Amino acid sequence: MDQTDPDQSPPVSAVPAPAAPTGAAELQAVTQEVKRIIVGQDRVVERLLVGLLARGHLLLEGVPGLAKTLAMETLATAVGGTFARIQFTPDLLPADITGTRVWRQSAETFDVELGPVFVNFLLADEINRAPAKVQSALLEVMAEHQVSIGGETHEVPEPFLVMATQNPVELEGTFPLPEAQLDRFMVRLKLGYPTPEEESSIYLRFEKDTVVDAVEAVTDGEALGQAQQLPPTVRVDEPVRKYIVDVVGATREHSGISLGASPRAGLALYKTTQAWAAIDGRDFVTPDDVKAMAPSVLPHRMILSSAARLKESSGEQLVAEILSSVSVPIER
Repeated sequence: MDQTDPDQSPPVSAVPAPAAPTGAAELQAVTQEVKRIIVGQDRVVERLLVGLLARGHLLLEGVPGLAKTLAMETLATAVGGTFARIQFTPDLLPADITGTRVWRQSAETFDVELGPVFVNFLLADEINRAPAKVQSALLEVMAEHQVSIGGETHEVPEPFLVMATQNPVELEGTFPLPEAQLDRFMVRLKLGYPTPEEESSIYLRFEKDTVVDAVEAVTDGEALGQAQQLPPTVRVDEPVRKYIVDVVGATREHSGISLGASPRAGLALYKTTQAWAAIDGRDFVTPDDVKAMAPSVLPHRMILSSAARLKESSGEQLVAEILSSVSVPIER
């Protein structure tokens, strides 16, 4: 996890380092437990925790075999939550996800059968393989944390975290998420291959097709609920808040971006920096937290210009340009 250089001055309006707030120890324990199983995907693990604390959802893009499913399932086990995986296909129906009413002949009445979304941690595998109507059904429960079936409202269990995946290689027969739906995901990550050293460690860890050490539940729902109360208590001082506004505003003025990030994107950046600081055991946000979160929060919420696409520029590259050009608050 990124740390502020100890040789630098304290963060903006910093005070002497406070004691770790209630819930910080549980977060550190969960992080260590998941990283004990998952090798080479530290960013995935950390962003999963950020999404969990900030009450947002994640979109991961990467080829098969990069431990996306294992990371989500391991996190669910480590926090004592329930887990489900849905394989999205072109013939999937909204009722296959949310649930439906079923006629019981013996009782001569309708019963409600809840769908697989009624878990704490849901993996929506290859979400872009399902048609728009199915995608919308999932995005509705993501936003509202509830499902309406037969005129009745059913709330999903808390905490509720969705991690959707997309395969960037096989695009035939897919239904790409439009920009308005992409904006509903708080964080997007593009995954790469592990380093040779990390891959060698993976081979050893899964030598017998099983994880060497079983995952242990290191916290419970009550402690996790306390941890989710941490981010709103993390201070975002005025200079840092202005820095977030300037970074988001710069996406609307960049020549390579035809449609910049929305205020909702800025709010997502604000919340993720608070969660990131809480995971690090701090009660204040620094400009480095903004720099750490911006590449995961902003690129998928922007539409690049035709000129930028012709140059094969990526949203991540343009965000990096913005971060290097926007003035950083002076720490004192």
